[in-house]
Amino acid sequence: MIGETPPRSGPYGRGLSFLRRRWRVLLRLGGWSVLETGQTFLLGYALARALDEGFLAGRPGTGLGWLAVAGAGVVVGAYGTGRVYGAVAALVEPLRDRLVERVVARGVREADDSALSGLTQQVEIARDTFAGLVMVSRSFVFTAAGALVGLFSLAPPLLLVVVPPLAVGVALFAVTLRPLARRQEAYLVADEALAARLGAVCPGLRDVTATGAEEVIGADLAGYVEAEERAARALARWSVVRVASLAVGGQFPPVLLLATAPWLLAHGVTPGALVGALAYVTQSLLPALRNLVHGLGTGGSRLAVVLRRLTGAEVPPDEAGEADGPAGPGTPAPGRPASRTVPAPPSPPPPALRLSDVTFAHGPHAEPVLKGLDLDLPDGGHLAVVGPSGAGKSTLTLLAAGLLRPGSGTVTVYGAPAGARAAAARRVLIPQEAYVHTGTLAENLSLLRPGPVPRRELLAAAEAVGLTPLLERLGGPEAVVDPAALSAGERQLIALTRAYLSYAPLALLDEATCHLDPEAEERAERAFAARPGGTLLVVAHRITSARRAERVLVMDGPRTAYGGHEELLDRSPGYRELVGHWDPASQPALALGDADGVDAVAGPGLAGDGRHVVAHGPVGQVQRARDLGDGGALGGE
Repeated sequence: MIGETPPRSGPYGRGLSFLRRRWRVLLRLGGWSVLETGQTFLLGYALARALDEGFLAGRPGTGLGWLAVAGAGVVVGAYGTGRVYGAVAALVEPLRDRLVERVVARGVREADDSALSGLTQQVEIARDTFAGLVMVSRSFVFTAAGALVGLFSLAPPLLLVVVPPLAVGVALFAVTLRPLARRQEAYLVADEALAARLGAVCPGLRDVTATGAEEVIGADLAGYVEAEERAARALARWSVVRVASLAVGGQFPPVLLLATAPWLLAHGVTPGALVGALAYVTQSLLPALRNLVHGLGTGGSRLAVVLRRLTGAEVPPDEAGEADGPAGPGTPAPGRPASRTVPAPPSPPPPALRLSDVTFAHGPHAEPVLKGLDLDLPDGGHLAVVGPSGAGKSTLTLLAAGLLRPGSGTVTVYGAPAGARAAAARRVLIPQEAYVHTGTLAENLSLLRPGPVPRRELLAAAEAVGLTPLLERLGGPEAVVDPAALSAGERQLIALTRAYLSYAPLALLDEATCHLDPEAEERAERAFAARPGGTLLVVAHRITSARRAERVLVMDGPRTAYGGHEELLDRSPGYRELVGHWDPASQPALALGDADGVDAVAGPGLAGDGRHVVAHGPVGQVQRARDLGDGGALGGE
C-alpha cells in the first residue's frame, strides 16, 4: 500500500540475491579459475617428482623435464588468469551500475548534497573493493583446493599435518569478519561525530573563552574523544585476532612439517614429497591466506560500510557493545542489573512534521527569514503555505527536507531530526523544477522505489495524479522519454506521479504544480491528500490550494498566521488581501490561454499562460502573460 515501507533484507541478503542472479558469470569465473589452479597443483607435484624420480635418482634429464612441466603450468595458469579478469568485470560492473542508480535516485528524492560524493567516489570505492574481494576469495578457494589435491597426490599423511592448523586459522578469521565490519563502522561514526563537534566548536572559541566555558566545552569534547578511543581499541582487539588467524593457518603448517619430518619419512613420505609439501604451504597456501585475511578483513569491512551508506541501510546494532558511545537514558551501568519498572503508557505518535522555535537566516548578519516559528503538521494532515515572495515558504520546505539547518530550534519528521536518515526515508520533496532523465517513462516513475513498480500500480498512480493522457500519448510506460521534448507542466506531472509512487508518507510540494492549469493542479493535490497514510504540505501557487487544505499557514513576517480558511478570513488581514485579489468578484482572472493563439505548453491540462494572481507573490501582484515554464529560481525566492 502507498505510504508503507516493504520489508527489506539486509546487505548480506541482497548480496546473495545479486550473485544468484548472475550464476552464469560465476560458473565462467569458476571454470577459468580451475585452469588457473593447474599451476598451483604442478608447483609442488612437479617439484617432488623432479627430486624423487630425477635429481635424487641420478637422472637429471627427468628432473629437468618435470621442472619444464611446472613451467608450462605457469603459462597455462597465466592464460586462465587473464580470462578471470574478464569474468570479474562481468560480475562487478552490474554492481556499479545498480549503485549509481540508487545514488542518483536518492539525490533526486532527497536532493542529498552527499549524492555527488557517493557518485564520484564511494561508488568507485565499492566497485574496486568488490573486485578485490572477488579476486582474493576466489584465489584462496581454488589455490587451497589445488594445494590440498597436490598434497593428497604426493602422500595422504601430509594432509594430517597441514589441514588442521589451516582449518583452525580460516575458521578463526571467519569469526572475526562481522565484528570487524561493525567496529570499523562504529569507529567511522565516532570519528565523524568528533569532527562535526569540533567543526561546531572551533569557530566559537573566542566566545567560549569570553564566557569562561572552557571546562564545559572541554568536558563535552572529551566524551566524543573517549567514544572514538573506545571504538579504536575495540577495532584493534579484533585486528589482533585476525593476525592470530594468519599465524595459525599460514605460518604454523611449515613449522609443523619440519617438526614432523622424521615421522613423515618413516611413514612412506619421500624427501621430494616433503619438499613439495613445503612448496605448497609457503608458496601457495600462505600467500593466498595472507591475501584473504588482509583483503577480505580490511576490504570487506570497507565495502560493508560504503554499501550501507550508498544504499541507506541501517547500521546493525553492536551486540558486544564495545564500541558504543556513552550509555543513553535508561541504560544500566556495567555489572549492574537493570531495575524492574512498570511500563509507561504508550505516548502519542509524533506529528509528521514539527518545527519548534525555529529561527533561520541566510547569513550571520542577515535578517532572519523565520523567527521563533512553531508548527505541528499531524500525520495525515493537509497544510497549504501562502505568503509574499521572500517570506520563507521555500525555506520552510528545505528545512523540512533536511537540506537547510535552522540557526536555532529543532525540525523533526515523524520524531526524527530532519537531517537524519530515518527522516529522509519518510519524506519526499517535489521542487518547482521537475527532474526527468532520458529513459523509459516507467524508469522515470520508479526512481524513488527500491525496485520496478508493478504495471497495475503504476497505471493506477498515473490515473490518480492525472498523468494518463500524457502516458497514452507517449505510448505507455515502456515509451522512451526525451526530457527536452516535454513541457514544464508535463515534467511536473511525471515528478508528481513519481513522488506519489514513493513509500514516503510526507509529501512536500514546493510550487510543484505551478506549470499546471487549475484543474490539473486540483486533481494532483487531491490525489496526494487522499493517499492512504499520506501527509501533504503545499507551498501554494494559487489561493485555491489554500481553500482545499485543512489548515493554512500565512507567512508574512510579523503578520504570520495559522488556521483554517474561514478562520483566517476573519482574523488575518494579509490572508484577506490575498483572497480578495484572487477572488473573481474583486479581481477577475483572465482566461487561461496564449494571446497569440499558440499554446506554449503541449497537451491539455498543462497550459499555464494568462494573467492570474498568485498566492506566492506580493499582495496585488499580477502574473504577466507568458509561459510559466520560463519561470525563475527554485521556490521563487
